[in-house]
Amino acid sequence: MRVAIGLRLEGNEDWAAASDYVAEAERLGVDFVWSHESWGLDAATPLAFMAARTSRIRLGSGIMQAGTRTPALIAMTAMSLASMSNGRFLLGLGVSGPQVIEGWHGIRFDRPVTRMRETVEIVRRAVRGERVAYAGRVYELPLRSGEGKALRSSARPRDIPIYLATLSPRSLEMTGEIADGWLGTSFMPDHARVFFDHLEAGAKRAGRSLADLDLQAGGAVAFGDDVERLIAARKPGLAFTLGAMGSRQHNFYNDAFRRAGYEDAAREVQRLWLTGKRDEAAARVPDELALKANLLGTEAMVRDRLAIYRRAGVTTLRVEPAGATLEARLASLGRLMDLVKQA
Repeated sequence: MRVAIGLRLEGNEDWAAASDYVAEAERLGVDFVWSHESWGLDAATPLAFMAARTSRIRLGSGIMQAGTRTPALIAMTAMSLASMSNGRFLLGLGVSGPQVIEGWHGIRFDRPVTRMRETVEIVRRAVRGERVAYAGRVYELPLRSGEGKALRSSARPRDIPIYLATLSPRSLEMTGEIADGWLGTSFMPDHARVFFDHLEAGAKRAGRSLADLDLQAGGAVAFGDDVERLIAARKPGLAFTLGAMGSRQHNFYNDAFRRAGYEDAAREVQRLWLTGKRDEAAARVPDELALKANLLGTEAMVRDRLAIYRRAGVTTLRVEPAGATLEARLASLGRLMDLVKQA
């Protein structure tokens, strides 16, 4: 099983510490680092910074918000990052949600699955050096009513892997059909088929199997004997995911946990959060959910969770090592890497 980490800069914007973290993760044997974006720093620029300070670790946008950039701009950014990193870049895309797309970007959140599919098709043509002429439901290149013409990128053609961060059944099927990998969230390996059945259905429709996708999922990693304390530390973040990551009508993360069997808890946490009762919302998160969505406890407990992820079919474990300092995070990551190598 391979290991991936996330690049978190928005809390402190300490670029030196972030660079040290990624460089040491590379030395420990971590395979991927993913850079996210929400409504702060973008996903692409930090990867350029990290590309200059590493030599082996794969660098992924996890995720870049589709719809906020034209497919051509996404392709140009991907080709630039692939070039400067000697082919280590992975393009991770997601649709985000209406609160961010409409509230932050001022773009209608419409036809997200169709938009994503067309974006992937156009990006692949562009990065492979094909002349881009496309007539879709969302994108038309070139515009028939204008003076443009179909262009071919002047950059060197590349084969850039595309990963999709998807949650709904329809978008999961699309991922299985067209993507090279899946970036999973709201994931519990004990209920992996909630996601994998749809991914597999899409893969079969394209004449391939689930084994053709790199399935990346995981959670926070925290070691300790006081399991109750470790669980309590994860609940505020889960309450935020269930309550704030979307509107009352569209919270794809909440929907995913409900499909996994936590419908009553997910609905109640969202209700409490949206009425301003955030402490009560965190308290309502089930202990079991916090345990299953993360890797918490003694080394023996974390080792058992690793085995469950592996049996579920996860090919790359995406983790967020716990720790208030760089040293503490690296200590957690190092302990995890030792367990992964022992398995």
